[in-house]
Order: sequence, then structure tokens, then C-alpha cells
Amino acid sequence: MLKVRGYDIKKPVIKDSFSRRAAKLKNDIIATLGVLGVESRQVDIELQPIPIKNAPASVTWYFAGQRLYYSYTSLGRFIDNLFIVDVILELEVTRLISKDITEDEFCRSFSEDDDVEKQRQEARTLLGVDINEKDFELITRKYKLLAKEHHPDMPNGNPELFKKINLAHKLLKRELV
Repeated sequence: MLKVRGYDIKKPVIKDSFSRRAAKLKNDIIATLGVLGVESRQVDIELQPIPIKNAPASVTWYFAGQRLYYSYTSLGRFIDNLFIVDVILELEVTRLISKDITEDEFCRSFSEDDDVEKQRQEARTLLGVDINEKDFELITRKYKLLAKEHHPDMPNGNPELFKKINLAHKLLKRELV
């Protein structure tokens, strides 16, 4: 089981027909967002030519006048990451429809800047890990060491750097947990 955004999700087992399955997952995501009135032309999902390649999967869509975005990278293979994107969107849309969350909460949970991928690379660099690092436990260990070193209450503390370190960790937590 995987823990993604607070949900326990069964790890996908996709063994064949990768391109066909990727196309089906894309269509499922579009249909899920369609329940909210999002038109297919407002959804952008770039399929990988080789779905078993290690690559992130992401979707961008427009809802309630906002650009929303979700990506997943932790499983490695594009097809597996796309499966997680599909499951998370289905779960969150269901929560919105059943009024477990408000439209504003839904939008805030998927709202990200256009340059979020660049921000994530910069966050990893600041925390002293490889720009492709996906191990959140390792990232958290590095974060704790840096946060302790630069905490404002420490003799050599740096409040501005401490804030940047915290923001970097939050950005990566949102991506990986």
C-alpha cells in the first residue's frame, strides 16, 4: 500500500498494453474532471511515448477560474504515476461532490504556480539532495538538519534562510506525500 495525500492506495500492477492503458487512464481523468463541468479541452495530460519510462505524470486543468495542477513522481514508471494521478483525482472529486470539502478547499489543494517543477528542483538543491530525489524520508532528514542549524534561536541562526528551508520542505511534502 502507498500513502498518497492521506489515502492508502494499492500499488498498481500494470504488466502489459502500456500505451493503451495510459490512454485509458487519460480518458478516465478527463471523465472524472468532466463531472465537475471541466471540458476536455480544458484538461492537459501529456502522455509519454514510452509509458514504462521513468517519468512523472501530471495533469493541468481549469476549474472555477483557476489553473489547477497535480503531478506524481514517486513510483518511477510513467504509467504507474498516471494511475496514482487518476486515483487521487477521483477520490478528491468524489469528496467535493459529496460536500466533504468545499470548492475553495479543492482548488487550494491543487493550486500551484506555472513554474512548480522549477521550484521543486530549487527546493531540492536548497535542501542538499539530488534534483531527482524522491525519498521523502531522506529529504526530511536533510530538512531537519538544516532547520536546526539555521533556526533563529541558534547562535548562527538565519531567519530568512530558515523560512526558505521550511517552504522548500512544504513544497516537496506536497509533491511526495
